Amino acid sequence: MSSLTDTGIRDEAVSAWFVEHIDGVRGPVRLERIAGGRSNLTYLATDEPGARWVLRRPPLGMAHSRAHDVLREAEVLDRLRETPVPAPLVAGRCDDDAVTGAPFFVMNHIDGVVLRDPETVTATVPDDHRPAVATALVRALADMHAVDPRDVGWGELADRDDYVSRQLRRWSTNWAEDRVRVLDDIGRAHDRLVERIPVQGPARIVHGDFRLDNCLFSPDGTIGGILDWELATVGDPLADLGQLLAYWAHPDDEVCALENPPTRVPGFPSRDALIEQYLAAVRPDTVPDIDFYIAYNWWKIACIVEGVYTRTLRGAMGASDRSPESFGAQAERLAAQAWRYAQRL
Repeated sequence: MSSLTDTGIRDEAVSAWFVEHIDGVRGPVRLERIAGGRSNLTYLATDEPGARWVLRRPPLGMAHSRAHDVLREAEVLDRLRETPVPAPLVAGRCDDDAVTGAPFFVMNHIDGVVLRDPETVTATVPDDHRPAVATALVRALADMHAVDPRDVGWGELADRDDYVSRQLRRWSTNWAEDRVRVLDDIGRAHDRLVERIPVQGPARIVHGDFRLDNCLFSPDGTIGGILDWELATVGDPLADLGQLLAYWAHPDDEVCALENPPTRVPGFPSRDALIEQYLAAVRPDTVPDIDFYIAYNWWKIACIVEGVYTRTLRGAMGASDRSPESFGAQAERLAAQAWRYAQRL
C-alpha cells in the first residue's frame, strides 16, 4: 500500500478504490489537493480519459472528529438531492480507514469558478455584473431557507428552537477543550451573546458556512453549486444571513473575516442592500435582530480561525500556504472584532 504523505492521500489505494466503487472510472486516478478551505481537505480526482470528481476527507489526525465528519456531510448532500438547492451529488463514500487513513466521500465535479479573492473577481466578473452575483447569492440562501426540514427527513430537529444556544455551547466547548492559548475576547463576547439570544423563528436548513467563496458560479452568473456542507444542520436561518454579512467585506473595512476578501472591489452592493434583498425574499413576520447574528458570526469565525491556528501548529492541515503565526494573528483580530460587535447589543 502506498504511504500516507502530508497530502492526506494514499494515491495507489485511493485510485484502486475509485476504479472499484465509482461508476465509469478508468484508472489510474490522479489526485490533487484543491487550495482554499481550512477545514476538511478537498481533492480533484481525474481518471485516465479526463473525467473528474471531487474527494473530501478530514484534516490529518482528525479522522473521527465530530466537527469534521465527512460521511455526515455526504448524508446532508443526499438530503438535498431532490430540493431546489444547488448542491453537488454524492457519487460514493468510504468508511474504511485502511484506504487512506480516514473516511472520505466522492461527489460529482461541477464546472464553475470560486470567487475566492479580488483578483479572481476582477478577472472573471465585470463591474456591472457584480450586483447580479450578489442577487444570485441571496436568492440561493432564501431558496435554501424555504425548504421545510421535514420534507428532507430532518423532522426530528424541526421543532427545536435553541439553535444559537447550542452553537454557542458547541463552539465555546471546542475552543476551550482544544486550544494552545486563551483569547479573552472570545470568552467575553461569548458571555454577552449568551445573555442576548433572540427568540428563534421557524427552524430551517442552516448551511453553517454560507459565503461568496463557498459557491461555484457558472459563466452566466448563476450558482452551479453551494459547497462545504460539513456544518449544515437544522436551526435558525438568520445565522446564515449573519455569516454572509460578516464575510461580506466593504472596500474600506479595517477588519475582514477573510485575509483577502473577494468583495473588496468596486461594484458589489452593501451589506444593507443584501439584508433588504433577503428580507424581501423571505418576508418574515417581524423585523429580526440581525445585529445579534452578525456579532454571533464574528465570534464563531474567531473560534474557527483559532481552531485552524491550533491545527496548523500541530501539522494537522498538511502543507499550507500560510504560517501558524499568521492564523494566530488573524484569530486575535477576529476575536477583538467579535467583542466590539457584542458590546453594541
